Amino acid sequence: MNPFNESRQTTSRTKKDVQGVEKRKHTRISVELPVDYSRPNGKEVYGGIVANASEGGVLVYLPERLEIGAVLKVEILYAKGLELNTIKAIAKVVWGDLATRETWGEHQYGLQFQYIDEEDFHRLVSLLKEVRK
Repeated sequence: MNPFNESRQTTSRTKKDVQGVEKRKHTRISVELPVDYSRPNGKEVYGGIVANASEGGVLVYLPERLEIGAVLKVEILYAKGLELNTIKAIAKVVWGDLATRETWGEHQYGLQFQYIDEEDFHRLVSLLKEVRK
């Protein structure tokens, strides 16, 4: 099952109305989790940090410059009790803010999930509910 419509376009990363009320489809939850990523056909895996997450995507800090539209395989790592778990997905770079922490070698990106299998999606929803508490 793919709960994400691949044709959906993200036009603004703030998505607030005139009164400043959040209008996002999915609520963002602040988290700090490690993420591994690679190009779909690439063998090299790089690491980064997830800063916030929703059912539709993640805000990440990555060590390299990426183009808008780049597709990545991502694996978000998190602990549940003493067990290490992962959430795997295919995501597309929908926006980037290269000036954010460029002096530290970090680049900020918004990634929109393009595909996530049903089991990983349920783990993501469960993790977000847990973090909200």
